[in-house]
Amino acid sequence: MSAEQTVILQEMPSLAKLYLNAAGAAAKQRLLKKDQPLTVPRAVHEVQSVTVDIDHVTAFQRLVHGTVRTELPSAYVHTLAFPVAMSVMTRDDFPLPLLGLVHLENTVEHYDAIPFGARLTVRAHADGLRAHRAGTLVDMVAEVLDAGSGRLLWRGTSRYLAKGVFLPGVDTAVPTAEREDFRPPVPTGLWRLGVDTGRDYAAVSGDYNPIHLSSLSAKALGMKTSIAHGMYSVARALAESGHDSDAGIRWHVTFEAPVYLPATVAVGIRDEEADGEWAGTEFQAWNQRSARRHFHGTVAPLSGSES
Repeated sequence: MSAEQTVILQEMPSLAKLYLNAAGAAAKQRLLKKDQPLTVPRAVHEVQSVTVDIDHVTAFQRLVHGTVRTELPSAYVHTLAFPVAMSVMTRDDFPLPLLGLVHLENTVEHYDAIPFGARLTVRAHADGLRAHRAGTLVDMVAEVLDAGSGRLLWRGTSRYLAKGVFLPGVDTAVPTAEREDFRPPVPTGLWRLGVDTGRDYAAVSGDYNPIHLSSLSAKALGMKTSIAHGMYSVARALAESGHDSDAGIRWHVTFEAPVYLPATVAVGIRDEEADGEWAGTEFQAWNQRSARRHFHGTVAPLSGSES
């Protein structure tokens, strides 16, 4: 993307305020002219001189069953960048409704270790619209850089689906991959998630999306009950893989079915080796009763996973 402007935010946006703004925007009618092509904002939102609170990071690591280390877990960096990406999605010229967006995939390249005390620049932009058989897709790209040198440390791309939203002029559909047949393997672990899992993760991530907080707030948005944050599940899987804070990794996850709370989730985490060295880890989680998979993904050395 060649953005026309960079918007410098004076402080990290409040996710709670952004969700309130999104709720207000959803109450307004958008008038779309027929045959008018719509695009994402040609702007980058940026916050400079960002630092993290050590106690906050430690609470995150403990919640997702990670080892407390002096480098930021890769999934925690996502929570750091998410408010900046969300500030783009709540702009008046962002063409999709924030509430109701379905999180489909995440791809992250974690280039270098990020210590607790690092001073960071966080920026985000939207990367185009594409048609989908069920609506419209948008990719949100977030980057975290060393504030002093400008060196890129981490980049994440989150793909969202605005279900049922078909925009005029958006006709470049991404072919829908056929879902592979899933046969549950022998699990390597079980997660027992209580009804408060969403609220606990919201407290350490700042993501107070109502679909995660309670059955009442989730039902108000069309869910049958509250669901676990997808990024909580990924953060926990990465932590259990032992590679959540590694530098020089690439991880990708595809979300398939929500985890309704409370839940018991079967998990499979398996390493691969090449020439006696770690070559990657596959992780997935599923419902043991229905054999329906919640998500699957991989984490691997960056040099070996780049094409």
